[in-house]
Amino acid sequence: MGMTLGEKILCRASNNQKVTAGQIVTANVDLCMSNDGTSHITINMFENQIKHKVIHNPDNTIFIADHFMPSDSVETANIHKIMRDFTNKYQIKFHEGDGVCHQIMIESYVQPGTLVAGADSHTCSYGALGAFGIGVGSTDFLYAMVTGTTWLMVPESIKIKLKGNLKKGVFARDLMLSIIGEIGANGANYKIMEFSGEAVDNFSMNDRIVLCNLAIEAGAKTGLMEPNQVVEDYLKNNRTDYREGVYLKADEDGVYCKELSYNLDEIVPVIARPHCIDDVVPVSECEGIKFHQGFIGSCSNGRIEELRVAASILKGKKVAKDVRLIITPASNKVYLQALKEGLINILSEAGAMIMNPNCSVCWGSCQGVIGENEVLLSTGTRNFKGRCGPASSKVYLSSAATVAASAIRGEICDPREVL
Repeated sequence: MGMTLGEKILCRASNNQKVTAGQIVTANVDLCMSNDGTSHITINMFENQIKHKVIHNPDNTIFIADHFMPSDSVETANIHKIMRDFTNKYQIKFHEGDGVCHQIMIESYVQPGTLVAGADSHTCSYGALGAFGIGVGSTDFLYAMVTGTTWLMVPESIKIKLKGNLKKGVFARDLMLSIIGEIGANGANYKIMEFSGEAVDNFSMNDRIVLCNLAIEAGAKTGLMEPNQVVEDYLKNNRTDYREGVYLKADEDGVYCKELSYNLDEIVPVIARPHCIDDVVPVSECEGIKFHQGFIGSCSNGRIEELRVAASILKGKKVAKDVRLIITPASNKVYLQALKEGLINILSEAGAMIMNPNCSVCWGSCQGVIGENEVLLSTGTRNFKGRCGPASSKVYLSSAATVAASAIRGEICDPREVL
């Protein structure tokens, strides 16, 4: 009996011990990542509860300030100071103001075939590179940082076969929201969502990240895709210290608990309505709904591809009078590329507010918080009640194209009407 892609990676991480779903393994962690959402909790435990204060591998431990960037209060300023002091003391890599943690990790650190423990639920994004990214809590992160290992139960895998091509005005975001809408927010609980099929070969790196990033919103332990030429080219173009990763593939006789199939030709622009990410309907069912603020950004949809799409829609036009549009590049690298291409000028001239690279409105903390009874149309990752403002506010989730097109209209509309 063969192994799935996820089992192959965990086998490698467990000293090449063959693993099967349901088995509990102790695995070697290749990278540890924590952000300013919880790093101070980990640091406090390390300083006050760990007797032998040793970081297992400082070179492979990365702390990133992105959730409160820049700091919005004395409290968050102190959290950043704690992180600075700690990383200096133990010679740990620290990024402050460089962008969203997952974008930085994908641009600079994660390698195919590796196991990454991140103190953030969207660590599953790294499956786009063929890496097994798992979100962990502060205690589990501390254990991985100190010992270089973690233990987990090997998840079952769901194979998701994709064929066809997305039509104009339809994006990977629409595809993944459609999948979540069908299987539900609990449809892949503690499972691996392994994306495969002929369509995957045509995906850009951005498409791959979008699908794996949102796997957690279906309850998955992680999302995975076999690394291919797209991944290799991305790494060669983005890493000054390029190293060839471990390009693992699932065995043909790997065992899956479920198999799903989707034809991309049938996917249409969709929207997730408040307050559940699996309440997904075609955008056409929400047309005409007024909203107060639009947001394009986050670890899911803040890359250069989204900025290009938004600029193509907004060029020569203006954001509606009663709408605020906030655009936040996912990293400094994305920001600088957008500047080079003239996208920032186009977006600013249209009336959008361009933020520094960070989690921004998606996190609903330091930028773009909405008010009582206000409505947000967002490319963020979640639309829970109170996610980006008071409990009376509402968050709709869509693609960057839908946000940009709707920002011109002042109400939700199908982006295909504008493109």
